[in-house]
Amino acid sequence: MCGIVGIIGRQEVAPLLIDGLRRLEYRGYDSAGIATLVDGAIERRRAQGKLNELATLLQTKPVQGKIGIGHTRWATHGVPSERNAHPIATRDVAVVHNGIIENFQALKAELTGLGFNFESQIDTEVIAVLLTRYLREGMKPEAAVAKALGRLEGAFALVMLFAGHHDMLICARRGSPLAIGVGDGEMFIGSDALALAPLTRRIVYLEEGDWAVVTTSGAAIRDAAGHPVERAIRETALSGAMIGKGNHAHFMKKEIFEQPAVMGDTLNEHFNPVTRTVTLPPMPFDLAAISRVTVIACGTSFHSGLIAKYWIEQLARVSCEVDIASEFRYRAADMPEGGLAIFISQSGETADTLAALRYAKSQGQYIVAVVNQPESSMAREAHAVLATHAGPEIGVASTKAFTTQLVVLACFAIALAKARGKIDAAKEAALSTALTEVPSRASEVLNNDERIRDMAAWFAEARDVLYLGRGTAYPLALEGALKLKEISYIHAEGYAAGEMKHGPIALIDDRVPIVVLAPRDDLFEKTLSNVQEVLARGGKVVMISDREGLARLDGQLSGAIEVPYCDPFVAPLLYAIPAQLLAYHVAVAKGTDVDQPRNLAKSVTVE
Repeated sequence: MCGIVGIIGRQEVAPLLIDGLRRLEYRGYDSAGIATLVDGAIERRRAQGKLNELATLLQTKPVQGKIGIGHTRWATHGVPSERNAHPIATRDVAVVHNGIIENFQALKAELTGLGFNFESQIDTEVIAVLLTRYLREGMKPEAAVAKALGRLEGAFALVMLFAGHHDMLICARRGSPLAIGVGDGEMFIGSDALALAPLTRRIVYLEEGDWAVVTTSGAAIRDAAGHPVERAIRETALSGAMIGKGNHAHFMKKEIFEQPAVMGDTLNEHFNPVTRTVTLPPMPFDLAAISRVTVIACGTSFHSGLIAKYWIEQLARVSCEVDIASEFRYRAADMPEGGLAIFISQSGETADTLAALRYAKSQGQYIVAVVNQPESSMAREAHAVLATHAGPEIGVASTKAFTTQLVVLACFAIALAKARGKIDAAKEAALSTALTEVPSRASEVLNNDERIRDMAAWFAEARDVLYLGRGTAYPLALEGALKLKEISYIHAEGYAAGEMKHGPIALIDDRVPIVVLAPRDDLFEKTLSNVQEVLARGGKVVMISDREGLARLDGQLSGAIEVPYCDPFVAPLLYAIPAQLLAYHVAVAKGTDVDQPRNLAKSVTVE
């Protein structure tokens, strides 16, 4: 989750480190720090809180140096504090770390017994102290790192700065992503290529278990066994201009409004407008032979998988199971040889999802990754990749990544149904045409922005909110509730509308807003019946539907959000947007930190 930057430069690196950390602040913001070399000695500046606290500190206590490392922290071990902020350093070495060292207590006890002292509460300090031990025993930095890595258990991305070594950083990854940027006489390291975008577009992605000695002349990379290896230099399309807020107050608002464009970009890769057919990238297996699909994801991506289940089972008539990655991997489920497993992740680095992918692969599954980062670990380890084209998503609450995942999954469901002979050419053309209409319809949905903002004050006063839906609107209800919880801190729950009578109806009173997602599909009448049950008990209902659907309850609703009529197949892509806008405006009304909500980080790269 934490953000890491390392630079060996030709100019003062402190401003460049801060700039890189700003691009990674969405990964962690409990504390931040940098370390550089000044006359061969390690100099550190650290501050609790968000990155601005560190930037302010550097104005009064600047630090020099042309080599340095930086870090934004999301706390795992130890409370957020300056003492626990990275870089963690001794006189000999400074370390920044993303991940968890599982055997740190045993290592700490061993090192304490040898007379070494510890100052922080965090697991990372054992790395710095262990390296210090080996360095003081006479080892060179490369040898010390090689020996230390062999003793660490857990997940990590590491960058290490050594006293007296003005032209060397050593980095390593196991279970957490790390990239090396190649410059002209300078080198860069980042936990995310986005941090390096203004500095270089030439990126080397370390593979699992790799570690590298980085100098101004390049990177000498070794694999987990210590053997020298070559990793390809790739050109990234990311640029520094891609992560501005534009005219919007928050990244989340900007990313919500980017959805018509990015859904169109994603669709263009998978749809042939001449033949009105869906085309998928080459896959090393026969779609027609797939007898079972398993979808694995976490958080918002899990909700996109739940929607895909409806599409896959209804169109392709294939059994589809959807599971949360952190639960699936520990059940050690038996998976049929030749089954298809789809893994969904914005970053392609989500630790639980990646571990589940590796388990499924060991079970003989064909692996498809739905990711927004085509160079991510999941993309590299999958048999096939269905890329979303959302662009960088900085707001912690996922918006455009979610809807572009839905575009890809809808295209996949159509292709699977066609391959299995469950839909004919006319049905494929009709479904594909409905998808092509989504970007323009999404622009119409965004016209509700001011209306939703006006009703946000009422929601901001609530302690609890319920979201209801049927069919594909049920996972949307789960997603709407998640969005509200994570950025406004209001307790919210999503339910299948038909389940209200089985318990949740007891919660209904005039202080609990009820949001009903009601596309006019085959289940619309049943949804209306559930709404009437809520109204009969004094519930205050805000309904999201098209004009005709809203007219059915004219005068009975406490709020109405109109969505243009669409084919029910594509309704989830449009109905997601008002739920996102509602969460956004409620959070703004409450004054919470929309882009960086408390306790959350964008990419969950630890268990």
